[in-house]
Amino acid sequence: MPSVDTRSSEKDPVADDATRASELEQSKQPATLPAVVENAAVVENAAVVEEPADKPASGLMARLTRWLERDPLPEPEEVLSLFTARLTDVAANRQAKQWSAKYLASDGKARRQMLAALVQASNGLEPRDDLGLRLFRRLYAQAESLKLLVEMRADMLRWRKQISGLSVLEKELEGLLTAWFDVGMLELRPITWDSPASLLEKLIQYEAVHEIRSWEELKHRVAGHRRCYAFFHPRMQDEPLIFVEVAFAPQMAGNVQVLLDPQVPAEDISKARWAIFYSISNTQAGLKGISFGNFLLKRVIDQLLSELPKLKSFATLSPIPGFADWLSKQSGDDLAPVFSDKADKQQAQGDPQAGVKWVEKLRLAAAGQPSDAVQKAGLRLAVHYLKSMKNGQPIDPVARFHLGNGARIERVNWAADCSAKGMAQSCGIMVNYLYELDQLDDNLAALAAGKPKLGMNLRWR
Repeated sequence: MPSVDTRSSEKDPVADDATRASELEQSKQPATLPAVVENAAVVENAAVVEEPADKPASGLMARLTRWLERDPLPEPEEVLSLFTARLTDVAANRQAKQWSAKYLASDGKARRQMLAALVQASNGLEPRDDLGLRLFRRLYAQAESLKLLVEMRADMLRWRKQISGLSVLEKELEGLLTAWFDVGMLELRPITWDSPASLLEKLIQYEAVHEIRSWEELKHRVAGHRRCYAFFHPRMQDEPLIFVEVAFAPQMAGNVQVLLDPQVPAEDISKARWAIFYSISNTQAGLKGISFGNFLLKRVIDQLLSELPKLKSFATLSPIPGFADWLSKQSGDDLAPVFSDKADKQQAQGDPQAGVKWVEKLRLAAAGQPSDAVQKAGLRLAVHYLKSMKNGQPIDPVARFHLGNGARIERVNWAADCSAKGMAQSCGIMVNYLYELDQLDDNLAALAAGKPKLGMNLRWR
């Protein structure tokens, strides 16, 4: 792996860092750092939100709207030719190139109209066979990158409930994207402080687990004592598809604030025995459901072992994004069997609001000085939630991801993420998933049997 810090030792490091930060900030000069994308799956998996009608266009969007009015959408027969003409048809391919350019330049309202026109044209295909696929193959052949098709699917996911029949096209496109983004085609690359400013800004934009609020925080996450890796596709060279951030420690980490704090002294990486994956973010809404996160972690583990052979263990420090919401919906009769304390059992029984009360109790305790009893009950509730299954899968999206990769639930950590987001999602509780390479298959077998594997210190819970 190339050295993370390639600056000359003769330079003044303080001045050099200041210059670097200045260059990065001037590259795009954002007024504020972009907002974090909310997780609904690992973000370790970002959710696609069904959005309401777009706000009235203004500025650039207004000019694009006027352009579209001057240059109206293709006639229905022209749209139909995108499906039916041979892939070598010159006129249809020219039309596809024009359609693609217009789509990329359009605002949401115009894009919805263009997708609706595609649906209307495709509804008359009899027999349909692979004519829907032909449309996307034509667009793929005429495009310089896969950006168009990835954005198209993101839009389809947003509007599939608003445009009748759009889901048929979306499923056809999903199948092609799954093949085109086969993991064998993806390139694993490290991202460091010396990476292009445009790429570092994308880490800020796409970070979906723990918000990056300053250039100092960004530098800390890609510094020489840390690692950040991303998957790239050869036809989307400048866009990371998914990335993972890694810290190193002498033991399994249990508090994310410590990992994220730039003021905490750096660990000696040569003495590290644990690699901690503390953030995994998908970046492309249009690739929702096309999973390559498990391949990313396995590739990163191989890369880390080749560079740092003294590493012995690999674990995550992960959020529990569905815990507080789940707990708030539980009645006292649901919760009573989970508690070990007799008083907690008796107090919960018959109380339909017991779950809501426990959410508030755990949040207050995490922000203050909890009693041992409250802390123990909170961790027991978290483990119960993490073990819970529905339709053969863990109900928590992050648990579904890591347990589906063969990890096990190793430890739950009290007051491990007391940020506003951490308190809202999980009352500050986080979980370590342990990746033991020789146990992955056994853990998957246990999961398939409906019994997610737990670490030894959790089996009593």
